Amino acid sequence: MNSNSSVELTKIAKSMELKNLTPDVDISSIVVTTPDINRPALQLTGYFEHFASERVQIVGYVEFTYLEHMTRNQRVHAYEQFCAHKVPCIIFTSRTDPDEDILRIATENGIPVFTTEKNTSPFMAEIIRWLNVELAPCISIHGVLVDVYGEGVLIMGESGIGKSEAALELIKRGHRLVSDDVVEIRKVSDASLVGSAPDITRHFIELRGIGIIDAKTLFGVESVKNTQTIDLVIKLEEWDKDKEYDRLGLQEEYTEFLGNRVVCHSIPIRPGRSLAVIVESAAVNHRQKKMGYNAAQELYNRVQKSLAKKKEEQKK
Repeated sequence: MNSNSSVELTKIAKSMELKNLTPDVDISSIVVTTPDINRPALQLTGYFEHFASERVQIVGYVEFTYLEHMTRNQRVHAYEQFCAHKVPCIIFTSRTDPDEDILRIATENGIPVFTTEKNTSPFMAEIIRWLNVELAPCISIHGVLVDVYGEGVLIMGESGIGKSEAALELIKRGHRLVSDDVVEIRKVSDASLVGSAPDITRHFIELRGIGIIDAKTLFGVESVKNTQTIDLVIKLEEWDKDKEYDRLGLQEEYTEFLGNRVVCHSIPIRPGRSLAVIVESAAVNHRQKKMGYNAAQELYNRVQKSLAKKKEEQKK
């Protein structure tokens, strides 16, 4: 398992579309190590106990108006105290315009200052979500991830069993490819796993006998997707006539990634079986179960009612 322990500030600035107000500060070596953020309201009043200086510092409209009510000497003193702590960066939100004093003092201390036109609360939610994904524990597994009717389906199995061919057929049927061959899985919460492709192989599919194809170029941008939550795992395996396979699906089976359990179906492969149709059906059935309807349970209930009815008739 890998865990991205840090993310470059340059990447954050680009992804969040931040405007750099301190171009003289070299940000190429600055990294952020936590997905949490801090609004330095108490710090601007001079209280630095329990100050999370390693976090991204966000100055919203409330903090900005508080600073405006200070005299210049008070503001400069507050800035000097605040910038004495090596924070990774300061971001002014809500179209606020930081004064020259903070830019000068921040530059002297090597702290970059950014601004964004986004309002504070939406921006905080966006950057926390983004940092949670970037800094999440991550593993790489062999498989194919596709978006089928909005459900993230991870197809696994031995090399050469037909995972990429199934993905290609699904793409032709209007679904979207996320990753072929290698899937990077990130645990963004205790309930969510997000899969993506490594940058180098994104949108490519390997087909034995043909070679590498670019799904985005061949089928258009609507056929691919960069990330997708993993909702269902399908394991393809060679048909074994001596093995008992689940034919009803009353009991869910699970597989585990990074401590999170995901519903898993083992699908035996025989010539003539349409993998794309099977995957589509599995995705829709899984979605239906999440909405409260279980076809296997419905059949079981009908059988039980039928047996009970026959017993009543026999008693009569």
